[in-house]
Amino acid sequence: MNITSFNREQIEDGLKRARIQSGESDGTVRLLFSPFEITSQNFDETCLIYSRLSKNDYNTVVVVESHPGSGSKKLPMPSFKIVKTPLGEVAANEQLRNDFADEDDDFFIDDEAFDDDVSLFNQLMLLQTTLTGFDVLNIQITDENSFIVRELAFAIEEILGSKNALVVFCCELESSYRDELIRAKNDIDHGNESGLMNYLNGGDSHVRGVSSFVAGLLVAKKWGLKIHFPALEDHDGNSTNLLNGYAVMQRQPIFG
Repeated sequence: MNITSFNREQIEDGLKRARIQSGESDGTVRLLFSPFEITSQNFDETCLIYSRLSKNDYNTVVVVESHPGSGSKKLPMPSFKIVKTPLGEVAANEQLRNDFADEDDDFFIDDEAFDDDVSLFNQLMLLQTTLTGFDVLNIQITDENSFIVRELAFAIEEILGSKNALVVFCCELESSYRDELIRAKNDIDHGNESGLMNYLNGGDSHVRGVSSFVAGLLVAKKWGLKIHFPALEDHDGNSTNLLNGYAVMQRQPIFG
């Protein structure tokens, strides 16, 4: 069952359980890695990620998802002014959408890849229950070429770096491919961007939404964030999606 069938009370209960389990936050979250489809099977572990957000921390949420081959534009952004879910309406950040469209020729306001199956609706169900007073921008990746992914990561870094924004990267990896996640995370931790691009271009990845995943890693590195994938610490191997994760601003040491 998809989360769009859940009511507000069910989601609030899941988040409440997750907050008790996850404990105190270890910093301000700037990025989330979340599954494309949030279902009854992965709901609890996804709540653990979303439970680390605070209600008033963000003015805008940018949801990035991969839809290779679904449109002629490389990085389309839907033209909606308002997006509706069973929990209500969320306004689009039209100014931010225009900022991205002005940034590079591959960003377009275009609805060709937008339909009822986009991950945006899944993410909004949790966002609407977790946050207050935010608007949203949806960016889709229809071409998973490394040049496009680098371009997207650079634009996010430049445009959102000084804004009060959360970025959600939609991606999934089955638990049997743990070594793949370890390799990708080692590449980004050690600044091996060429290794990460080879991973993206090689066509051997088992990640659904690999371009979104890699873009998230690049942005986290550029912003100096600390990336957490709790599945790497789950030695029982109970995770449904290895890529449920988040990235936080690292606390600076205090001298004096």
